[in-house]
Amino acid sequence: MAKVTELTEALAAPIAAENGCDIWDVEYVKEAGSWYLRVYLDRPEGVTIDHCEAVSRALSDKLDEVDPIEGSYILEVSSPGADRVLRKPEHFARFLGEKVEVRLYRPRDGAKSLVGELVEREDGGAVTLRAAGGPVTIPGEDIAQVRVYITL
Repeated sequence: MAKVTELTEALAAPIAAENGCDIWDVEYVKEAGSWYLRVYLDRPEGVTIDHCEAVSRALSDKLDEVDPIEGSYILEVSSPGADRVLRKPEHFARFLGEKVEVRLYRPRDGAKSLVGELVEREDGGAVTLRAAGGPVTIPGEDIAQVRVYITL
């Protein structure tokens, strides 16, 4: 059986496309004792509440019909936001040259995060940044999360 996230993405993709959106990511996580199925929509012009509502209603019906998840869960459909998490190779490719924040599992030179221009992401997950002190490569196993960095 396919993973819940893969199956949900397969079910959601045509629904999102009908509403002028793409699927950015899907996650299925347990938080505070409840399971959440989160679907993140994306589109060049931005995602509105109307897009989220339309996809949520149609996807909820489809998930009820297919019933791929045992037990209860909360379905959330939203935009990934401006400070979106980068997970997939295509996410990293889209944001090459942009400023990102890499959060680390353990401190590196006293810091738990690094900010710099995304230069490369290797197949093994290593990320290279152009930071203030020059280029730095962070091994994939040290990376907790990579997000687009928003300056205010």
